[in-house]
Amino acid sequence: MSVDVDDPLARERAHLSASRAALRAMREDVESLDIKDVTANWVNAVILTRQIEDRIKALADLSDTPLFFGRLDYLHTTQEGQPAAGGGSIGTVYIGRRHVHDAQGDPMVIDWRAPVSQPYYQASKKDPQDVGLRRRFGYTGGELTAYEDEHLSDPAELERTSRLLQAEIERPRVGPMRDIVATIQPEQDEIVRSDLSGTVCVQGGPGTGKTAVGLHRVAYLLYAHRERLARTGTLVIGPNRSFLHYIEQVLPALGELEVKQATVDDLVAHVEVRGTDEAATAVVKGDARMAEVLRRAVWSHVSLPTEPLMVVRGSRRWRVPAYELEEIVRELTDRDIRYGAAREALPQRIAHAVLVRMEQAGEAPDDRVQNAVARNAAVKAVVKECWPAVDPAKLVLRLLSDPEFLAEHAAGILDEDEQKLLLWAKPARSVKTAKWSAADAVLVDEATDLVERTHSLGHVVVDEAQDLSPMQYRAVGRRCTTGSATVLGDLAQGTTPWATQSWAQALAHLGKPDAVVEELTAGFRVPREVIAYASRLLPHMSPGLAPVESVRENPGSLEIRRAAPEALDASVVAACVDALTHEGSIGLIAADARIAPLAEALAAAGLPHLSPGEETTAESRLTLVPASLAKGLEYDYVVLDEPSAVVDGEPDERTGLRRLYVALTRAVSGLTVVHATDLPEQLGA
Repeated sequence: MSVDVDDPLARERAHLSASRAALRAMREDVESLDIKDVTANWVNAVILTRQIEDRIKALADLSDTPLFFGRLDYLHTTQEGQPAAGGGSIGTVYIGRRHVHDAQGDPMVIDWRAPVSQPYYQASKKDPQDVGLRRRFGYTGGELTAYEDEHLSDPAELERTSRLLQAEIERPRVGPMRDIVATIQPEQDEIVRSDLSGTVCVQGGPGTGKTAVGLHRVAYLLYAHRERLARTGTLVIGPNRSFLHYIEQVLPALGELEVKQATVDDLVAHVEVRGTDEAATAVVKGDARMAEVLRRAVWSHVSLPTEPLMVVRGSRRWRVPAYELEEIVRELTDRDIRYGAAREALPQRIAHAVLVRMEQAGEAPDDRVQNAVARNAAVKAVVKECWPAVDPAKLVLRLLSDPEFLAEHAAGILDEDEQKLLLWAKPARSVKTAKWSAADAVLVDEATDLVERTHSLGHVVVDEAQDLSPMQYRAVGRRCTTGSATVLGDLAQGTTPWATQSWAQALAHLGKPDAVVEELTAGFRVPREVIAYASRLLPHMSPGLAPVESVRENPGSLEIRRAAPEALDASVVAACVDALTHEGSIGLIAADARIAPLAEALAAAGLPHLSPGEETTAESRLTLVPASLAKGLEYDYVVLDEPSAVVDGEPDERTGLRRLYVALTRAVSGLTVVHATDLPEQLGA
């Protein structure tokens, strides 16, 4: 195919076509691999086959996902003809979502995570980083349709906002959340590329991209530390299933297929949750002081031996006095090990004391003899008496059912009123019949960790972290005791009665007190008019927190409509019809109690709608969203029903205002507020 060498767009399209052909060749090479002669056994064959299948998936060419989105022309090259920072030949590097090379192994597209790609995000007129030209590409339906050049070494060219960058940020949102790899900003890039060894906490208001930053940090860490994280594992924790469904395609689009996703409830699913707690009770159960109550309760099962031990082997009897048994038990209780591990060690310690006596008597026992003594009935009896097995769920059940047991272990920690809040009105008969709450499950998880150490992962991302209780932070922290974490949240969006008051407190409960706290204040999603309106609530719910400064001007993006009380539902439906005349996704957000009547009104008007977590399509773009599930989601246009009902739906005013703040900041292009009762006074006139 001939290419017009004088047409830059034609040349770039030709490079795109060649890159796609190279990617297909890379995939075909993997598909043609024959492993028959390289696997020693069926286990190796299964493992290698799975690795090949994952590699084939990672090399998929998604038609609507551009192979590259940018290009760098470096000013200088090395003696080998490479850019001074490394990368493609003759000083030119194409930046994309994954690496693509030609038949000779020369790179045609460089992974955005490679060091040579970093100047694409960080270079500026003040610090060009040896980049002469930065080119951004515009796509329509996967087809390269435009490009835009920035000459970083030309002092005559003024700093300006990229049209293509702005268009990409504002592109209508249909379907699940997409990656922001083409639009990562310098301050976001610094966080994305921060080292694996450190925990990072990102405080970011609505539209600052904190969720995307956290996900892209996972992708970067998997690139930079793939072997280590493949061994230790990574996990993304979200607030609910709808949220996880919304973000689940981001990492696969970046070629990362092995990252697990879960909610905190998933992590602590030791018991079936069938009940709920009053807010005051949940606050006490989520308090970090409960960890000490549980620790006392678990270790209270240990008692000191009062009788000597007699072990009979053949015709010989071996006696271990009570004081020596007591020393063994005390030594184990003084060590910083789990209850269960110490219990497993106890019979071996007792057996060792018996073997010492055998050796003193002239015998030569070996390890088999020690193991046999450890299994001796007399030794087992001592262990059962002094160090009985503890079932974590049964322990928590007893704490919540037995006032005397709770009072014994909560003395000096919880006052009487707090203890009364914890006790079930009607004690359950068993673990299976108990109506466990979500907070109870976290207590069981804490008790389980006291008995047996929780498995630690290499890296954990926790989003909407401001809503976690101290005990939930501890549950997450147990999953990364030997690894690191990325904590994402916004203190202003804390909508639980136990929402954290400061990141310092939260990180201490997480077990990462030395974590670095980064703040994102530049908003790229919510229009300036909308975020300014929502920010009127900040002084009343989160005083001292800096408002988001939106970089997006979108005049007319905010509309307030007053409706007659009897016509509220009809006015909301009309607002949805108006919103549907625009391109992109539509979210109708309302107080949870208003969802049912609004669903009926939409059905009567012939407007089909989705539930949160269901994927929007070009044919079905309207989602009816309870305010309690709106956090973390975004829509091109939002219709907000009755703000005062959103506030009144929460147990206290501060939580209600925070819930309203979340609802007000879900829009990317436009927000219409429809109300029949007066707006909350905190929004002003």
